[in-house]
Amino acid sequence: MNEPVELPAVPAPLHWWNSPVSYATAPPDCLVVEAGPATDVFADPGGTTRTANAPALLAELAGDFTLAARVGLDFRATYDAGVLFLHVDEDNHAKLCLELSPQGRPTIVSVVTRGGTSDDCNSFAVDGDARLRITRTGGAYAFHADTGDGFWHLVRYFALPGPARVGFLAQSPTGEGQTVSFTEITHTTTPPEDLRGGQ
Repeated sequence: MNEPVELPAVPAPLHWWNSPVSYATAPPDCLVVEAGPATDVFADPGGTTRTANAPALLAELAGDFTLAARVGLDFRATYDAGVLFLHVDEDNHAKLCLELSPQGRPTIVSVVTRGGTSDDCNSFAVDGDARLRITRTGGAYAFHADTGDGFWHLVRYFALPGPARVGFLAQSPTGEGQTVSFTEITHTTTPPEDLRGGQ
């Protein structure tokens, strides 16, 4: 799957980093990605495991931007997730996930990997689908989630060592595979005025 994927809502061609089982697009703003079993992007901080085989569809976007999407999946196995993903290289990347927690709840989770080691932060549970958003402003990135109340909750504010490609990832680390839908995809070049203000 080396041919670029065109999605009108994203102003640059997208390319696969790890191939999916299947995918489909419905222009202008819908993408469906099927991940296979035992797929993830995570380097355990305990040094026990490192996995980087989840399919991700990524674009190079210049300058400041905000990329958002509504993420939906059917949560079959623990850690099944739909993800907005930033990728610098194999040792530096970040995930904003709608993920099934070990407690069986859809949960907003963020993971930042620097120098080949990941962290892992569960933020809050949600009732089902959620809108996720990545903003780049200058050399920094912000993760936000809207759980249905119309407020963009700041999940994380951080930096990565170098410019990152951005896009969409599906994973099923402990399961037999997962299909994730990304709908209502939007892109702007104007970051929110206040990253903590809920806009």
